[in-house]
Amino acid sequence: MTVADPVLYEVADGVATITLNRPEVLNSLDEPTGRALIAALRRTAGDRGARAVVLTGAGRGFCAGQDLKEPQSSLGDAIRNRYNPIVRAIRACPQPVIAAVNGVAAGAGCAFALACDLRIASAQASFVLAFAKIGLVPDSGASFFLPRLVGFGKAMELALLGGRLDAEEALRLGMVTRVVPAEELQSATLALATELAAGPYGLALIKRAMLHGAAVDLDAALEQEAYLQDLAGRSADHREARAAFTEKRPPKFTRS
Repeated sequence: MTVADPVLYEVADGVATITLNRPEVLNSLDEPTGRALIAALRRTAGDRGARAVVLTGAGRGFCAGQDLKEPQSSLGDAIRNRYNPIVRAIRACPQPVIAAVNGVAAGAGCAFALACDLRIASAQASFVLAFAKIGLVPDSGASFFLPRLVGFGKAMELALLGGRLDAEEALRLGMVTRVVPAEELQSATLALATELAAGPYGLALIKRAMLHGAAVDLDAALEQEAYLQDLAGRSADHREARAAFTEKRPPKFTRS
């Protein structure tokens, strides 16, 4: 890869880091960047060396959403063909996905962060849903994720008023997992991602269970739990955990 690549992908110690790499425009998305981001996210599914995923941005911004310099003939088509596939790819990653929000996350960029499983924010980060300010509606899954994270009333307020949240307010509302000083964001995210990467095969099944449970009724959730528990119970990692408990030692998981 070169520094001109709009999206960077690297794997180290079980952690795949996907970095939006257009810092001069706060990592806003044009068509090539969107394609590269989808490809990077889909790549994680077949990457046996990636057991956790970090999504972040280069420079001062996480992602400022749409690159406004790029002409659009149809906003609906752009959402369907570029942004929705990105959101689906984030959710389809079998590994836990952590958003390391290093700066502004605006519009679709905010929605991408909300779509991740966990969010760590720099104290300098901010979350902006300014769709109403420019006569548009929340997209890229924002209307789906935001109410589930902060509640319907607060989500409606943020959507209608085009609110901007600093990192501490986002933490108070439950939008982010934790807030750290800017200089500690990389190390804190890596520590969390490494912890997840060392976990058992069951983590992927937990993600499946939680995503399924959030979208179905109780009976369907109960049946899915039973199905996934059967898979987990037959895994090598579960057998290893039982043996480690009996032998009073830390387990050594192989993600199988």
